[in-house]
Amino acid sequence: MRWIVFDFGEVISQRNPAVPGMAARLGVPVADFEAAYWDRDAYDRGGSDAAYWELIGSRLGVPVDAALVRELTALDNAGWLTDPVPQTVALIEDLAALGVPLALLSNAPVTFARLAEKEPWAVHFRHLVFSGDLGYAKPDAQIWQDLKDVVGSSDLVFYDDRQTNVDGALAAGIDARLWTSAAAARLELRAELGDLSA
Repeated sequence: MRWIVFDFGEVISQRNPAVPGMAARLGVPVADFEAAYWDRDAYDRGGSDAAYWELIGSRLGVPVDAALVRELTALDNAGWLTDPVPQTVALIEDLAALGVPLALLSNAPVTFARLAEKEPWAVHFRHLVFSGDLGYAKPDAQIWQDLKDVVGSSDLVFYDDRQTNVDGALAAGIDARLWTSAAAARLELRAELGDLSA
């Protein structure tokens, strides 16, 4: 049976609702905070919490000490992990109940990864792969080979909400699809797998 591989951010998760609160904690406008916040590439490739938040603070002209790093990291992680998309979780549960092998491939920092592994939805995945643990990230060529090696198969369907990651997976020979909604993915997979109600 084909593996189904999910991205996390804005697939299983909502867009982080903690952004306004983090901006307020730093005393800066949300737009200014977001301009710095979304530059997460080094963080997703294994960079430390401190390095990430200190860089944001430097860009925004706000001093960030160790206590504030811990506070912002906790707010950030809680935002991503609070209230996952119910329709996506239901799809994951239905696929798992049918015995479809599932994996997660997420560009995410190490601290987040250790928390995500404990979430209720995580139990449905046979493998959870986080870029922060690897030191590289989607759409790097190496991550697709690692994914194939981890699951032991090249017969994959991969869903991601970013076209650049879909393109990277396609170039690696993976059946990659742009995520638009759980409902759309359910329709696609129903056509291939049949009724998804276990």
